[in-house]
Amino acid sequence: MKDNFSTQSADYAIYRPTYPQELYDYLFSLLKNKETAWDCATGNGQVARVLAQHFDAVYATDISENQLKNALQLPNITYKVEPAEQTSVGNASFDLITVAQAIHWFNFEAFYAEVKRTLKPDGLFAVIGYGLMFIDKKVDKAVHKLYEDILGKYWDSERRYIEEGYKTIPFPFEEIIAPHFQIKTTWNFNQLIGYLNTWSSLQHYKKANERNPLEYMFTELKEAWGDDAEKAVHFPVLLRIGR
Repeated sequence: MKDNFSTQSADYAIYRPTYPQELYDYLFSLLKNKETAWDCATGNGQVARVLAQHFDAVYATDISENQLKNALQLPNITYKVEPAEQTSVGNASFDLITVAQAIHWFNFEAFYAEVKRTLKPDGLFAVIGYGLMFIDKKVDKAVHKLYEDILGKYWDSERRYIEEGYKTIPFPFEEIIAPHFQIKTTWNFNQLIGYLNTWSSLQHYKKANERNPLEYMFTELKEAWGDDAEKAVHFPVLLRIGR
């Protein structure tokens, strides 16, 4: 599995968007029990910390030790450096398994075998993610220029699964058709720049060219942003749920 996020793990913890409470409430409404959960590829523990408020115990894994160093420590969360495809837990351990903005990096067959091994018979499996944000016409145009024209060839091929809304990932489960959710937040201009700096493609560009591509786009992005102190930001949530 690729580790594209250790380098910018501190920024990841600060600038990445968080999922809406309505999404969690919906997932919890489908559960019979809330004893144990596994948040796979937990990153900085963003999802794990929410699960910890509702479950007796949360197991949270990631291949990036740097990401886990930036995770919120809570007494009922156990963090482990482990790949998604092989965990050190017993069979039928979890009522809920979540993987947020990460499944496109996995070996699907091996990971799904691990999900089926560790999920309880009445457990729930949720694949969560988000697509490219939209702000307003001017800012979106500038962001798309960065995304496609400048960074296009620097995105990993797995990014296509995000662009396809996770609809094309294999999903060998009894699927529950979920409602649509959005991440809604407000950003200032510095938060936009901070978020763009977390993109894996931007890190690939920096390694290849020894320059940050935002140097070329900063003025254009700033002009597109205009004089607003803050702007509303929306991300479409990607969601596949199964048993």
